[in-house]
Order: sequence, then C-alpha cells, then structure tokens
Amino acid sequence: MQIAEIFTSLQGEGLLAGTPSTFVRTSGCNLRCVWCDTPYTSWSPEGEAMTVAEVLARVAALPPRHAVVTGGEPLLLAEAVELCRRLRQQGWHVTVETAGTVLPEDAAALRAEPIADLMSISPKLASSTPPPETAGGWRERHETARRRDDVIAALMAGGPHQLKFVIDTPADLAEAVAWLDDLGFGSGGVEPAAVCLMPQGRSDEELAATTAWLEPECRRLGVHFAPRHHVAWFGHVRGT
Repeated sequence: MQIAEIFTSLQGEGLLAGTPSTFVRTSGCNLRCVWCDTPYTSWSPEGEAMTVAEVLARVAALPPRHAVVTGGEPLLLAEAVELCRRLRQQGWHVTVETAGTVLPEDAAALRAEPIADLMSISPKLASSTPPPETAGGWRERHETARRRDDVIAALMAGGPHQLKFVIDTPADLAEAVAWLDDLGFGSGGVEPAAVCLMPQGRSDEELAATTAWLEPECRRLGVHFAPRHHVAWFGHVRGT
C-alpha cells in the first residue's frame, strides 16, 4: 500500500477534535476535488510502498492510542481494511476518513466486523468538481463518482459515524441540507448529532468569513459546527 505520510498531531476536525492521534495517510484517490488540501495524495499522488506490518510497527512506535486512517481515499485499498481491523484488534481507537464513494466489502461484513470505531464520511458537494478544462477527463469522472448514497448508507450502518460536509457558500449549505434530507435527516436515517458542517478555507481570514454566517445556520439546523482547528493551531502545512 502506498503511504504518503505517518505523523502524530491533534485531530483537527469533527466530533473528536482535540484528540491526540496518529495519522496514517494513504495515497491515491478516485476524486479530484478542486480545493483538495492534500494534492500529494490525489492530483499528484506520492508516497512510500509499505506493508500492513510495516505501518503497524510505525504506528506502535508512536504514543497516541487513537489512529486516523485517511487519504486520499483509504477505502480504495484492500490493505487499508486489514490495517484498520488489526489496529482495532491491538487496542487502537480507529477513525477512517472517507468521501463515502467506495465500499470495500459488502455491508454485512462491515456490520459483522467493523473496520472503524468512528467512520468519518465527508461527502463531496458540487462545488468540489474541477473545471471543464481539467486534463484527464477528471471533471466528468469526479462528478460521476462523488455521490453514492448507497455507499454512505452502508458505511453508516456499519457503526458509529459522522457526516462532515465542507461548506464554502450558501449554495453549498443548501445542497448539503437537501442531500441530508435524501438520506433521511432527522427521520431515522441520519441523526442531527452525527452531522458536522465545516467551513472551507486555508487561512484564518477565509475561515472567519465563512464562520460568520455558517455557525448560526448550524445552530438553526441543530447540527455541529465543526471548525478547521488544525488551520488555526498549525497553519495550512503538511504533517499536521
């Protein structure tokens, strides 16, 4: 499996924000988000070929007992599923960060032997789609692949989860709310407590501008406002 980086930091997003964690970032993605903040795992994937045993040894040498398996899109890799299960078997709390477009196994297998203590699903809105002139046909490929409600439902059924939408504009918010409604928001499909709306931005100034209108909308909807803490804590730099 190709690993872009392994590092320790504080979880900066979602329900477990602030938790000391070891991040295992896989390389390779089936999407090409126009605002991707880890282009070295998607647009220009790079990394080191490692076995599951080698990754486990690296994680075991670091102090946190929370592990975050992220990407790229980690669920593209069969080895990532094995890695997650072995981490859990050895006592780590595991978060898997996924766009919710790839189901590595059938839903029954996920329910019988979960791969994560928290499945962090970040559905990609229309604003993530790259422009028409993007090489490699990625606009069409991304737009075709980015929404898989069947995959999202199967991942949610596999255990504890959060749905984390990146919001940049009021149009993004409207699309996210409509998508949540399609998934059964508040009616047994998606619980409001599992929903996080996260402002898009790579600087304090960008985040503050979005936060000003998004935070009160989260209160109105009864969902979590999820700041991008790692930008405030560390800046927009790799390995944080």
